[in-house]
Amino acid sequence: MKENPATADTITFLGTGGARIMVANQILASGGMWLNLGGTELLLDPGPGCIVQATKRRLRADKLAAIILSHRHLDHSGDLNIMVEAMTQGGFKPRGRLYLPTDALSGEPVIFSYLKKYLNDIERLEAGRSYTLGNVTFNTPIRHIHPVETYGFNFQTNDYRFSVITDTRYFDGLREYYDGELVIINVVFSENRPQIDHLSIDDARRIITGIKPQTVILTHFGIPMWRARPWEVAARLTEETGVRVMAARDGMRFDLTQLRRPAA
Repeated sequence: MKENPATADTITFLGTGGARIMVANQILASGGMWLNLGGTELLLDPGPGCIVQATKRRLRADKLAAIILSHRHLDHSGDLNIMVEAMTQGGFKPRGRLYLPTDALSGEPVIFSYLKKYLNDIERLEAGRSYTLGNVTFNTPIRHIHPVETYGFNFQTNDYRFSVITDTRYFDGLREYYDGELVIINVVFSENRPQIDHLSIDDARRIITGIKPQTVILTHFGIPMWRARPWEVAARLTEETGVRVMAARDGMRFDLTQLRRPAA
């Protein structure tokens, strides 16, 4: 049975795997997230396999208004170039925007030079800035602690506000910058590993209890988190925090209208 294309006000997970070993083995896919917000379609962090995962789900790249990159690491940017090609129909129909950190354009740029002219605009992300695209506004409230320039996001539409906490080490004040009714958290580790700048289950628990959103979705699992069974972790966190916590699955489509429904 074929899947239906994304409808308005949905988030489709084109992969829930993160970090090097998971991505290299493709135990979980690593295609990022496809956002359809009131008809404005955005692609966040097109990692390796994004083009395959999107096409499999009949998501049309030429409908994208923009591609957004939280940071330059391969598990977030590996399919950036092919997605720009697809978004612009091989450059025959220049369109769309690319948002990314400054360091993703320097040294070894993540985007090929010839593709830049296919885009309407390339905009650099900075801490504390807001950006508007059609009916969607998003901001990058603070730079994360990660080996490269990295940002998370607060998205705002006429009807919804949700946050995406991308790769980072946990730090005091992190949770104060994200206030969505839905919060999506990249959780790579099952246990704390202070020497590596990624979040763990304990970090997620601190974020959830600090923000107290309506719903939390865990994603971007490394091998340790996958072995911990993310769906079981989510169930425990729901019981411990009183917040609805879900573990994303490859291909899962979250309907934002759920945020308007009374809790069961």
